Amino acid sequence: MNKSTLVIPLVFGFSYFLLLWGCETAPAKSNVKLTDLKPVQLDTIKKSNSLLIEKDYFDTLDYNKRMLALAHDSITSRWPASSSIPLEGAILPFKRVVAYYGNFYSKHMGILGSLSEEKLIKKLNSEIEVWNNADTLTPVIPAIHYIATTAQSKPGKGNNYRLRMSETQIQKAISLAKKINGITFLDIQVGHSTVPLELPTLEPYLIKTDVHLGLDPEWSMQDGTIPGRKIGSMDAKDINFAIDYLSKLVKKHNLPPKILVIHRFTKGMVTNSNKIKATPEVQVVINMDGFGFPAKKIDSYKRFVSGYPVQFTGIKLFYKNDIKSKPYRLMSPKEILRLYPKPIYIQYQ
Repeated sequence: MNKSTLVIPLVFGFSYFLLLWGCETAPAKSNVKLTDLKPVQLDTIKKSNSLLIEKDYFDTLDYNKRMLALAHDSITSRWPASSSIPLEGAILPFKRVVAYYGNFYSKHMGILGSLSEEKLIKKLNSEIEVWNNADTLTPVIPAIHYIATTAQSKPGKGNNYRLRMSETQIQKAISLAKKINGITFLDIQVGHSTVPLELPTLEPYLIKTDVHLGLDPEWSMQDGTIPGRKIGSMDAKDINFAIDYLSKLVKKHNLPPKILVIHRFTKGMVTNSNKIKATPEVQVVINMDGFGFPAKKIDSYKRFVSGYPVQFTGIKLFYKNDIKSKPYRLMSPKEILRLYPKPIYIQYQ
């Protein structure tokens, strides 16, 4: 889906003078195939009253049933995607993540920079209630999805066309997530930098149990183009680097599995996606990140997310840009839950 009308405002709307504010100071099991499972009824899925699955217990049967339920109990050659059974403490597919996205410095980058904390929490809680009612078998865990490294229109320090947020700002996102009894995602837009260079700077935060990772290929300009001039791209080797890096952190610090969200709304944004390999330590979500009227979003979801299965799927809803064309509304949870497979990660911008 074409987002070219927004990419320039997203970059140029982010004030370059923030460099003066010290934003560069941030510190730095065997595979199980589901195709042999028999279809199950939704009412066979166990409900859970806790936000997180207890780390000392993991119900593989319940996991398999939920994975099949995401595919509407319909096995195809693509879904449910063949993947590793996760370690104890996995959030997906036991919970559906509903996230608010953005950066506190900019209204143009998402809902996080558009509202006061009080209004933000109130609005997010209302969305959580809607989703809990829409799918009573999959409780919601709220999330703050914060852009911790933003692509820039100017070279900046290091000539990498990216800006790292300060520790104060990142901690603000983590604290906000704690206030809503949720989790945090720290998102990376590499600009002219790389995943191997940027990811280690977030390690002090990623070793926390409730902090996860996002990668945005749209802003990965490996051909040297200035961010905002075109849609970027990221290869499976970069994504697998992140998966391996997170896997090592999980093992070293005895953490529950991490979630990695990868944004996608065109084929070229993620190359060699069939080579992306989730591990027992990392759960991978491909998030449909394009805006538009419902039919357009559904088409993009089918073409660029459902059509290239990895492990889990997500979809982003734009409060402003999704309502600019008829029927002038966001997709409803009912419509989203009819998608194949059902998104387990919902993001609002």
